[in-house]
Amino acid sequence: MVKAVWNNTIIAESNNTVVVENNHYFPPESVKTEYLQKSGRTYQCPWKGLADYYNVVVDGKTNEDAAWVYPEPTEPAKEIKGRFAFWRGVEVTP
Repeated sequence: MVKAVWNNTIIAESNNTVVVENNHYFPPESVKTEYLQKSGRTYQCPWKGLADYYNVVVDGKTNEDAAWVYPEPTEPAKEIKGRFAFWRGVEVTP
């Protein structure tokens, strides 16, 4: 079971992640979206497409842009469509 944890709280948990560029992408149904707030920032990856960033918010603390998702990735990255990945201090452990 792969887990994404921040501020002692499980943000996502799944046996069905997709690993791309050393990042685990969690299926949307495994993510506790009550801890995510869309930040309004985006990133254009040359081969994956446009990503939307989310702040991770737990117990009044905010980790800015610590999660991202590709809602409509390019064809080569289609397996991560709608899946969430984490960084910036969010601990992802298998």
